[in-house]
Amino acid sequence: MLTVSRIKNIQGRIAVPGDKSISHRALMLLAISEGRGRIKGFLRGADCLSTAACLRQLGVGFEERGNELIIDGRGLWGLEEPRGVLDVGNSGTTLRLLSGILAGQAFTSVITGDHSIQKRPMDRVAVPLRKMGAAIAGKDGRDLAPLVIQGRGLLGIDYTLPVASAQVKSAILLAGLYAEGETVVREVKPARNHTELMLACLGADIKTEGGKIGLKSSKLQACDIAVPGDLSSAAFFIAPAAAIKGSHLVVEGVGLNPTRTGLIDVLRRMGAAIELENVTERGGELRGDIVVRGRRLHGTVVEGEMVPRLIDEIPILAVAASQAEGITTVRGAEELRVKESDRISALAQELVRLGIDIQELPDGLQIKGPCSLRGAEVQSFGDHRMAMALAAAGLFSPEPVKVQGSECISVSFPGFAQLLAKIVKY
Repeated sequence: MLTVSRIKNIQGRIAVPGDKSISHRALMLLAISEGRGRIKGFLRGADCLSTAACLRQLGVGFEERGNELIIDGRGLWGLEEPRGVLDVGNSGTTLRLLSGILAGQAFTSVITGDHSIQKRPMDRVAVPLRKMGAAIAGKDGRDLAPLVIQGRGLLGIDYTLPVASAQVKSAILLAGLYAEGETVVREVKPARNHTELMLACLGADIKTEGGKIGLKSSKLQACDIAVPGDLSSAAFFIAPAAAIKGSHLVVEGVGLNPTRTGLIDVLRRMGAAIELENVTERGGELRGDIVVRGRRLHGTVVEGEMVPRLIDEIPILAVAASQAEGITTVRGAEELRVKESDRISALAQELVRLGIDIQELPDGLQIKGPCSLRGAEVQSFGDHRMAMALAAAGLFSPEPVKVQGSECISVSFPGFAQLLAKIVKY
């Protein structure tokens, strides 16, 4: 159990662990590339380690050398039939993306995860993969894990995403590497584009124009990949620092992909003093230092194309909004209901325990601030981002906030509590 209480402000210069989304993709894509590749800055969180464990069962070899992970690629067709069930743990990214790869193999595999994963919707991946010719069967005749995926020849499709989901888009593109003809994915709203950028760097025949991504079957050539710091992890320090007067925080080497920086844009709209320094580009991915100075914030509205750009940061945005003047409204975020928990319901339930004036909407939240917080015991629901958001809320409470189930934070941010302790000032 993690216990947090009110601080004076946040001061310091830190670096956060590697980006979870990029770490997953680097591991999977290097596994099906030709040759040896290195990942520097790989996130050793539980989710990414689940990806590594599944790939080991598929015959992929790894070597750790210092802070680098070295992968001997098996090529598109070099994976081995797993002897047992592939277990993704709590990682929806692993299940959805790996399903795209498994759909094109010459063997049958079974993939599943923990209790939470077995409740999460997989039809959004299964439906387009079946359109490509994949044979996928879910539990009890529904598209729920465990999934039985019988690999077979695939055909390219032209598919418009019904929701802004990088995981669905990536699963289709990964299957497209094995498909005859061109695979086209069309986005109504842009989702994070790490897969497209990495495929291009590895030599795939891929073209992106506007909201259209076209991919033809092509071999991948391994290369070295440097993973920037995870903005979604940094958010749990950035948002509180922005809302606490007198704070001065620098987070070094954070990924600044424009599909991921919605939180920075929204906080600036709320009056936050945030600057970007030392911005560079490598492998198509931007990275840089984020400098935050605390000041009074004001409410805003978050909706439309902004939502996919900060979908994982909405829990901590809700906490920051509780300290802002006026009303903050989040709409069009119904995707939050099918994350590791129903984050809309969970946030409304737990933040009200802390004295936050929050209202649950069908597709989002409304927070009225500024609020005076109080101590309480709150539940993480086994959701790492819920746990960290609730811990951050404790920074504004004069009484202790005790987060039950905080061990789930290791899914994405091992060392979170220790790093937080380094920058808070009492």
